[in-house]
Order: sequence, then structure tokens, then C-alpha cells
Amino acid sequence: MTEAIVVPLKRFDRAKERLRRDVDLDVAMIAENLARGVLASSRPRTVVVVSEDPDVTRFALSLDAEVWSSSASTLNDAVQGAYDGLVDRFDELIIVHGDLRFPEGLGTFETSPGLTFFADHHGSGTNVMVIPTGLGFHFAYGTDSLRLHVNEAQRLNAPYRVVTTSPWRFDVDEPGDLYDA
Repeated sequence: MTEAIVVPLKRFDRAKERLRRDVDLDVAMIAENLARGVLASSRPRTVVVVSEDPDVTRFALSLDAEVWSSSASTLNDAVQGAYDGLVDRFDELIIVHGDLRFPEGLGTFETSPGLTFFADHHGSGTNVMVIPTGLGFHFAYGTDSLRLHVNEAQRLNAPYRVVTTSPWRFDVDEPGDLYDA
């Protein structure tokens, strides 16, 4: 089975709006360091960064990732474009947020048949998901994405599982997320 990790990344100087409430934080540096950790931990799998930004493209290429250029205005549209566009190259995609605090193991974990959703620490978001290509899956990131992604799996009548205890449940959205675990 051919698989790739797909990591959508915004411009670092515009990423993490809620984190920017703390004016003492260098949010661009934090976003870049989190993304660097995710990309490094995704090896030896093929890594494809989805972005519209030339600086992020250079960053991704410097870390030996491929780039899927996207002019989509939303996360859902960007990931959907990559999912639909990579169907001829990969049997399975692992969609990973670029802001995981503890990304270790992304490149080596064993996937299971069907879809797997790795929940965030609130139990409502989807930080990592494993999806076979060619299913016609529609992404629904945002509020309550875990429930919406499970609903999509059910709509497709596809087998799925939800994992709530992985280290990947800790993403960084709020200043407190940098320290809580």
C-alpha cells in the first residue's frame, strides 16, 4: 500500500490566530517549530505539505517534503484538493495538523483498514486522520470536526475507528496549549 502524510500549513506569520492573543509570544516561530517537528516525525513516510505560500514552500522543500500548491481559501478546500489530486499516487493519506506538540511516531505507526480519526484532547477535533483515497470523502474541519468526520464515514458506509488517547491529541491553539498536557 502506498501512503503519504499530508500536512496543510498556513503562512507562519498569519498562523495561529488564537495564540496571537498573547502578545509576548513569537507565534510565527512557534508555528514554524511545531511544523518542523511534525515534518521530521513523519519520516520515513512521504510527506506532502499543502500551502499557498512561497515561504512555506521553501520551508517544506528544505525539509525534503513535497509540496501541493493550493490557492484554496479554507483548510477544508485545501485538504480536499490534495486528497482528490493525490488519488493516482497514493492508496492512503494520513492528514496531520502541523501544530502537534508531540508528533513522534507519525512516520512509523501501523495504520488499520478503513478510516481512523485521532481526536484532539477536547474530544471534538480531528488532529490526525487516516483515509483511503478514492472514497469521495469530504472534509469538515472546524467546530466539532470529529463528529462531522465520523458522520462522513457513516455516510460513505466506510469502516472507521476513533482514537482518543494518542499523543497526537495535543495540538496548539491557545496559549495554555503550550504547557498543558
